[in-house]
Amino acid sequence: MILLRLIVCAILVGCATQCGPGRGSPSGRRSKKMTPLVFKQHVPNVSENTLGASGLAEGRITSNDAKFKNLVVNYNPDIIFKDDEGTGADRYMSQRCKDKLNALAVLVMNRWPGVKLRVTEGWDTDGHHPIDSLHYEGRAVDVTTSDRDRAKYGMLARLAVEAGFDWVYFESRGHIHCSVKSDSSIAVRTGGCFPGSSTVRLEDGRVLSMSNLSVGDRVLAVDHQGALVYSEVIGFLHRDATKSMTFRVLWTDDGRRTTLTGDHLIYSVPDNGSAAVVPRRDDSSSSPVYADSVRVGQFVFRLEPSENGNKRRERIIAAARVVRLSRDVFDGVYAPLTSEGTIVVDDAVTSCYASLNSHALAHVAMAPFRAAYHVMGSRDRSSTPPAGVHWYAEILLRFAKTILPDDTWYR
Repeated sequence: MILLRLIVCAILVGCATQCGPGRGSPSGRRSKKMTPLVFKQHVPNVSENTLGASGLAEGRITSNDAKFKNLVVNYNPDIIFKDDEGTGADRYMSQRCKDKLNALAVLVMNRWPGVKLRVTEGWDTDGHHPIDSLHYEGRAVDVTTSDRDRAKYGMLARLAVEAGFDWVYFESRGHIHCSVKSDSSIAVRTGGCFPGSSTVRLEDGRVLSMSNLSVGDRVLAVDHQGALVYSEVIGFLHRDATKSMTFRVLWTDDGRRTTLTGDHLIYSVPDNGSAAVVPRRDDSSSSPVYADSVRVGQFVFRLEPSENGNKRRERIIAAARVVRLSRDVFDGVYAPLTSEGTIVVDDAVTSCYASLNSHALAHVAMAPFRAAYHVMGSRDRSSTPPAGVHWYAEILLRFAKTILPDDTWYR
């Protein structure tokens, strides 16, 4: 029974948590005109505690509450925390709030070089807000710019909307109020992994952007023994061309970069001595790790031309040292699943899975999905996958969080 539960849970994880992209240049972002919010305007134009915005309050969280363990700490150096209380409480927030705040920090620095995002109020432990305030749950922040230039606040509010906050309010002349849905929401817990600008290599030799990838395409991947193979895309567990997200960018000493969400699994080894190991699904010493856990000086596996050939398919896997880490915001969210459970994205070897710390468990649990594809796959190839999270992932994810312990999930 326990094994069955683990399998069901991992199926869900595999479906709902796939990631990994290649970092694009700023030109990868759509160019669009942004209009500042006006004083007292909020987006969307509904009340904060409605389903169309951040949703109902779920109850105050205190440091003694069991829910306190669900809050995460934001140590982003690109964000200034005012911390009036001197307790560091403003750094505690829900995972979704942290993700959106980090995305906003990037947008602020891109918009106004030399200016940082400043948080004046976060998680409230002192009862300074109305009883249904989302500040008590770590789901709301009040923000300004580091230079406190109030002329920027209308545009700051617009940037917060672009960053993905579920409700943004130009609340006062002195700050912008932003809030998010609860992490317990199924829509929040499922996410994507590759931006539309990431690329894959097809069997016919073409390099294709993620936004143009289709079910049935055969892309470069790695099999269970670490050999390069072409594997069929059997579905998209998340696909949303309109969504923007913050991605982790890994820069390597060969001048290339790999972009993926922080919870995505990527093959990496800590030192040069183990860098010769070809990533294998059946070898725990080369198991993939969360992108957020990769550090400067460690190695990721990249695709390289072979030394002896001019043939198009003669390529090898080689280790490249990570020399810099950064984050950036990109358009499009794509989570393709291959038959092998791996995929080479922007010439880096990654898993197809994320959020769960076991690639092997997730891949074994995806067997029913793969079997179903072999029966009905031809039908899927004939149409464009629907936008959003795959229904299979959405249903299974609802149960996974009740089965697997907290320490198996990305935090």
